Amino acid sequence: MQTNEILAALRAHADPMNVEGMARYGISSVGTLGVSMPVIRAIARQSGRNSQVADELWASGIHEARILATLVADPKQITRRQMTAWARDFDSWDVCDQACLNLFRYSPFAWEIAAKWASARHEFVRRAAFAMMAGLAVKDKRASDAQFEGLLPLIREASTDDRNMVRKAVNWSLRSIGKRNGNLRRAAIAEAEHIQTIDSRAARWIASDALRELRARAK
Repeated sequence: MQTNEILAALRAHADPMNVEGMARYGISSVGTLGVSMPVIRAIARQSGRNSQVADELWASGIHEARILATLVADPKQITRRQMTAWARDFDSWDVCDQACLNLFRYSPFAWEIAAKWASARHEFVRRAAFAMMAGLAVKDKRASDAQFEGLLPLIREASTDDRNMVRKAVNWSLRSIGKRNGNLRRAAIAEAEHIQTIDSRAARWIASDALRELRARAK
């Protein structure tokens, strides 16, 4: 499918009622059509991998087209520059997370970029760092425990960021690392206990929520 065909298909499934519902969950209504994820995924399957189409879909600025771009882009072809450019455009948690889970975590640069973005000022770029960490904990079967343990100081450093979209992703990454295996669960619990002592409401929430889940899994 060509870009104009994909955009036409998305517009054909536009639903203003869905846009209103999405706004209640913190998703920007700017350029949003209200197309459901099953429809987006179905269109992506019809399109197939095509990095040029992905670039054009992203450039459209349409919310659902950008999510679709993360499904049709080739993670082996995406560059650091492209990842950075797309991340600067993030304006909703769902586009951020879809980009990280559908595309960025499979890039050869995922570990490098996650570490770099962990200290970013932009709320959604920093969220992307920890969303990628969470995604890597699930999908990168070749990574060593030491690699994930190396992410824990970055999680600790970001734990005082009280912006909602960041603290939730920091918590997500800590829990995901801890669920990877028994060794990492113990390391994540120890890190959470350390984070819990930090004088920060965000840090205390991140730690207590992670500890509740990780300790339950340890029983």
